[in-house]
Amino acid sequence: MRTAKWLWLAVAISFIAGCSGNSGSRYSQANDSAPNKVPDLAHVEDAQPKYEPYSRQGNRDYKLRGQEYRIITNAEGFTQKGQASWYGKKFHGHLTSNGETYDMYSMSAAHKTLPLPSYVEVKNLDNGRVTVVRVNDRGPFHPGRIIDLSYAAANKLGVVNSGVANVEIRVLTPEKQAMAGVKDTHGDDLYFVQVLASGDKARVESMGQQLSKQYDVGYRTTQSRTLHKLQLGPLSNAALANGLIAKLHREGFPTSFLITSQR
Repeated sequence: MRTAKWLWLAVAISFIAGCSGNSGSRYSQANDSAPNKVPDLAHVEDAQPKYEPYSRQGNRDYKLRGQEYRIITNAEGFTQKGQASWYGKKFHGHLTSNGETYDMYSMSAAHKTLPLPSYVEVKNLDNGRVTVVRVNDRGPFHPGRIIDLSYAAANKLGVVNSGVANVEIRVLTPEKQAMAGVKDTHGDDLYFVQVLASGDKARVESMGQQLSKQYDVGYRTTQSRTLHKLQLGPLSNAALANGLIAKLHREGFPTSFLITSQR
């Protein structure tokens, strides 16, 4: 119970400050920025929409700076136009509003009221580029802005240099998700950490065996089109998965990110 209370406190702090743009002592830098050394992001695919139970802690109505925000309980068919911004190095490695670790190299985003997690197609109206992101955080809390993109997503949409872009977003709703409500959350999740994706199946398999031994965890490989993906797990809770992600980031795998599956 004590652990749960501390986790919720950390999430609440992240929720208020994570995408608001306010600096604080919990961050190692005052202002946000791009990474110093940008890894090759060509292999990072769009987020793949799938059914995921909605987060317990990330879907509560809230009040911030005098403004009340009510979470959308059924986002099927939701569309919105406005500006997109992005967030990066300052928030990298900190908790998102639903208790995951923000990874600026994953295809993720923040939205003020969409249920967490949601999958959203984002179209840059300034250049025509389109991508799909997984919304797992809250923000951006700036007038006119409707979505905060991860660095990887902003890079893919051509938003990094401009800082903001005019976009249209559309929620992609898996069939089972459409029948679930925000309150239909449960603890029957398994967690995997995706380490890499490559067209070289033998390399992925070899790396899987190596990392499985190194971190004393299982692994699986999946295939999407021509890419073979290495995922470590399953892990029984998000804390273990986020701990593994932190180790991987420190030890040469900066694009590792969390994947949630049902038991």
